[in-house]
Amino acid sequence: MDRSRHDNRSGQWRKRTGAKRSRALRWASVPRRLIFVTVAAAGALAAQTAMKHSDSLPDLSLSSLIGPKPAPITGVASVIDGDTIEVHGQRIRFNGIDAPESGQYCDDAKGFEYPCGRRSAEALDRFLAASRPVQCTFVTWDRYHRYGGDCRRADGASVAAWMVEHGQALDWPRYSRGAYAAQQARAEAAKVGLWVGKFEAPWDWRASHSDGAAPPSQLHGIVSRPLVAQSGYSCEPRRTCKQISSCDEAQWYLQNCSWGGKLDRDGDGVACETLC
Repeated sequence: MDRSRHDNRSGQWRKRTGAKRSRALRWASVPRRLIFVTVAAAGALAAQTAMKHSDSLPDLSLSSLIGPKPAPITGVASVIDGDTIEVHGQRIRFNGIDAPESGQYCDDAKGFEYPCGRRSAEALDRFLAASRPVQCTFVTWDRYHRYGGDCRRADGASVAAWMVEHGQALDWPRYSRGAYAAQQARAEAAKVGLWVGKFEAPWDWRASHSDGAAPPSQLHGIVSRPLVAQSGYSCEPRRTCKQISSCDEAQWYLQNCSWGGKLDRDGDGVACETLC
């Protein structure tokens, strides 16, 4: 090999190696605090830019990752309780409100107990019957994977808003973010529904009745005859959740058997949550 060419290549290699060492030494001489501050500033700038353009970003919520949102459901509703209906076999819970449970009692203006849970369900049934069908738009799945929806009558009236404004349900800030706070304030000021006397918030009532003492949630005024005729289930003998094989079976016992309430330990209308 030509010696001059070899010396030239060796010189180029030494220059590149020396440049790399020089850059490494310069980075090593930079204080770590300065590097941290620079990286943090860049991250903050990126976050600020993302916030400014958040409207154009895709929805990365859990429900959007699981799959497409269910289509709106329209039909004649069966009332389960004051915040839950069933349409075409789909159980739907009104998003953002909480109504007294079917077995819950409250005090009226004179201090006498009355079945506020049943009254709430009856009020809902009358309200829905006045303008059918109801249409429910999907909002989210709850922790029991129940369909949480925004439901409206055929005339466009919001079911959840009406229930809260007439004192038949409460705004549930944990899920509504105060969406129905104004309606609740009007109901409290007018002393209508629950506000006529004293009551326990439904979420507190469920917590205090988690031992299974609460009666089951029943369909009000509607008997699911096809289910009774075709299911093959029987209320005798009594069953426990360990002896039940499906959510449908558990719900049948809850809605049709006198002992079914024991399958719904937290009184939320869902039997054997591990199955449902």
